[in-house]
Formats: sequence, structure tokens, C-alpha cells
Amino acid sequence: MTLFGIAIALGVDAFAVALASGAMLDPLLERRWFRLSFHFGLFQGLMSILGWLAGLSLYQWIDAYNHWIAFGLLFFVGGRMVLEALRGDEEKESIRDVTRGGTMVMLSIATSIDALAVGFSLALLGISIWIPALVIGVIAAVMTAAGMLLGRKIGALWGPRVEIAGGLVLCAIGIKILVDNLL
Repeated sequence: MTLFGIAIALGVDAFAVALASGAMLDPLLERRWFRLSFHFGLFQGLMSILGWLAGLSLYQWIDAYNHWIAFGLLFFVGGRMVLEALRGDEEKESIRDVTRGGTMVMLSIATSIDALAVGFSLALLGISIWIPALVIGVIAAVMTAAGMLLGRKIGALWGPRVEIAGGLVLCAIGIKILVDNLL
């Protein structure tokens, strides 16, 4: 039961980002839905494995900066979304699809940095990482899929303001992560 609680806690950021992404993707194609869900789940699982393998020295180095990394990635992607929405239609399609390329990788990393610390903690407790990594990854993928579907419904109601709202949500998540770790 504790493992599921940890996995759900780790999946909350992925859910929030997926909610914003699903709201702004028009249309929300099955391949986009699958791509983001798969990658968020994959990165959550892999980051927990990396944390488990990393050892104390890497953890201490990353722990001091992980909130800055997550903040920077989320703020960068969210800021680009807001700026693109305010600019209009030029180059809009390249920014709009957050389920492709570098944007998807940045979001995947930003939403899974906490899994690195969890993986490291499990190593300190002498717990094998393989089952927890699988559970963490699957739950993150499911939460991402649900967030995107719910976001799509919200997007249908909000119309063109969704891209600005989605970008602001990503920026807000980045700021929350930064503030939570600095205070």
C-alpha cells in the first residue's frame, strides 16, 4: 500500500502537466495521448532506477539542484506556450504539440525528477527497485492518460484560451516546486 501511495504522489506532477497538455492539444489524437502517457511513465520508472543506482554522492549533488532543474524546464516550456499563444498562428503547430521532440523530453524529465530521490531512498532501505519502478511507471502513465482526457474536456469548454492557461499552469507547477524546496 505504501508503494502505491508513493507512486500516486510521484504521479501528481505528471497528472497536472497532462491536464494542461490535454486541454491545449487540438485534436487530442490517440497517438499523442499514448506518447505522453508512455513517456511520462517510462521516465518515472527509469528515474527511480537511476536514483537507485546513483549512490549517495550523485544524490547529494542532484538533491541541491533538482528543484531548480524542474522549475527551469517547466517554466521554459510553459513560457513558450504562453508566448506562442499570444503571438498568434505563426509557428503555432511546432509549439502546440507537447507530445513530440524536445518539449516532451523536457516535460518527462521535469515531472520525474522526484522519482530519482525516491529511487535513492529505496536503495538506502535495501529495497530492490524493480517492482517499485514498474509500479511507479505504470501509475504515472495511467495518471497522465487520465489527466490528458480530463484536460481535453476542459479544453473543449475554454476554447482558444486553453494554450495560455496550460502554459501558466506549467509555470505555476515549476514555481510551486521551487518554492516548496526553498522554504
